Amino acid sequence: MAETSIPVRTCVGCRNRAPVTDLLRVVLRSGTLVPDPRRRLPGRGASLHPTPECLHAAERRRAFPRALRLPGGAAVEAGPLRAHVLGADAPGRTPERATANERQTALPTDGPATGRSARREQDVVG
Repeated sequence: MAETSIPVRTCVGCRNRAPVTDLLRVVLRSGTLVPDPRRRLPGRGASLHPTPECLHAAERRRAFPRALRLPGGAAVEAGPLRAHVLGADAPGRTPERATANERQTALPTDGPATGRSARREQDVVG
């Protein structure tokens, strides 16, 4: 039986080698670092452990411009990447990433809800 090997990459944060399944691919879109968890976005990518420690180390060492081969070491915005890695701690967290507990304790919105879920709720309640 043929043995399949998992590709290995180097994390730009801690500089340790790890299987690509353990790393998060990061690409540059319009000057902004964007996470590519499905590894499908076009362009050169950099690999990073999805931990705050590796992200901070990569930012401190200015590893992203080098890994992505940006001319002159241009500055990049890491907002979406930071939000993805830090999760709840990052500002602008999307509702899709909210935990079940956060959804249950969410404050009600002003006015009646609209859309399919509101109609389902009316059917159940009324």
